[in-house]
Amino acid sequence: MRFKNKKDYLFIKNFKAMKVTSFAILLLGLLLTPFVSVQAQDEVKPDDVVGVWLTQYKDSKVEIYKDGDKYFGKIVWLKDPIDSITGKPKVDDKNEDPNLRNRPIMGMLLLKNFVFDDDEWEDGTIYDPKKGKTYSCYMEFPDEENKDRLKIRGYVGVSLLGRTVYWTRVKK
Repeated sequence: MRFKNKKDYLFIKNFKAMKVTSFAILLLGLLLTPFVSVQAQDEVKPDDVVGVWLTQYKDSKVEIYKDGDKYFGKIVWLKDPIDSITGKPKVDDKNEDPNLRNRPIMGMLLLKNFVFDDDEWEDGTIYDPKKGKTYSCYMEFPDEENKDRLKIRGYVGVSLLGRTVYWTRVKK
């Protein structure tokens, strides 16, 4: 290819060099993108669930804590702690075990024996004082980027037969 002058020759030469450089930068960016996005995600850690949580119906708060290598949760606040009929603190009157029907709801252990495994807390149980029943349960963050919302799934037998609620972290 013949050029009219040296200026045209240098322009074409520089243009080709810019094209190659741009392609190399683009290719490098595409190759590094998976690694950057993996590192950008906030990995779930076992103690991320620890804290105080407002229940779905906003009528109680549960403090989740770690004891040994397991996680537990107890009621630390009730919207209505006093029974309107008796004028006394609410008790576990729906419990299937008659011996437990007089225990107070405040301070009650709702979540028991959860272990952390692969981004979720599993193999635990949840007690529902409104029904007086205990269910198998697991907990997880539905969105790993937002650790202020907790999905709790209680079930009988298999997790398909159950109910899911969402709790919100209480800010200090």
